[in-house]
Amino acid sequence: MAIRAITFDFWRTLFHDACDPARRRRIRIDALCAAAGVTPERAEDALRRAEHDFLLHHINEKRTLGPEDAVDMTARTLGVTITGHKRSELAKVFAEAILYDPPTPIPGAFDAVQTAARTHPVGVVSDSGISPGRSLRVLLDQHGFTKYFGALAFSDEVGVAKPQAAMFETAARHLRVAPHELLHIGDLELTDVAGAKGVGAKTALFAGDNAKYRETTSADYIFTDWSEFIQTLPSLR
Repeated sequence: MAIRAITFDFWRTLFHDACDPARRRRIRIDALCAAAGVTPERAEDALRRAEHDFLLHHINEKRTLGPEDAVDMTARTLGVTITGHKRSELAKVFAEAILYDPPTPIPGAFDAVQTAARTHPVGVVSDSGISPGRSLRVLLDQHGFTKYFGALAFSDEVGVAKPQAAMFETAARHLRVAPHELLHIGDLELTDVAGAKGVGAKTALFAGDNAKYRETTSADYIFTDWSEFIQTLPSLR
C-alpha cells in the first residue's frame, strides 16, 4: 500500500534534549521541598526513585504515568501526604519544568515537517513522561510546528505507550488513513520501528541524534540527517 500519511517521534527525532537534566530536576526538587517540608537531599532522592520507577513502569507495562503519579510516588517515598490543591500545584511544576529548561529542535526537523506537510497529512506519535503531552504541545507550538500536524498522539493521553498499536492507530484515525498507510519516523528500534511494523506501517529510523540502531535496524529507510529525508520524500512509497 502507498504511504498516505507521515508521523514523527518527538524525542531525538524532532527535538534534542540536554544530556544533563539537573536544572529541570532542581525546579522539581525546590517545589517538592516547599510542598512536603523536607530537605533538598531527601527531595532529590525521592525524585530520583520516582524517575526510576516511572521508567520501569513505562518499560514493563507499556503505559505512561503522569506528573500526578510522580507526585504520589515521591510522597510515598518521603512518607508524607500531599493532596488537594498542593498536589495539583506540585504536579503542574513537575509537568512544566521542561518549559524552563527546554529541549531544542534538531537541525532540519522543522523543514522536514513543513516539506512533508505539503504532500502528506503529518502527525506526532511519541511517548511522554513526567513531562506530559500537554507540555510537549507547548514546545511544538513555540517553535512553529503545531500548525502542520493533524494528529498529536502522546502516550500519557492515549493511555498506552509505544510499541502498542493504539499509539499508531490513534494518529492514523486523526489523519484519516489506515494504520498500514503510515510512514513512522523515530529513533528507537523497539518502540518506533517495531511498533509501526506491528500495525503494518512503513518505518524509517532517524539516526541523526541517536545512532545506536543504525547498523541493526529493520526499518525500511534510514535517515541520518533531515536533508536526506527531504531529498528522498518524493520517491517514498
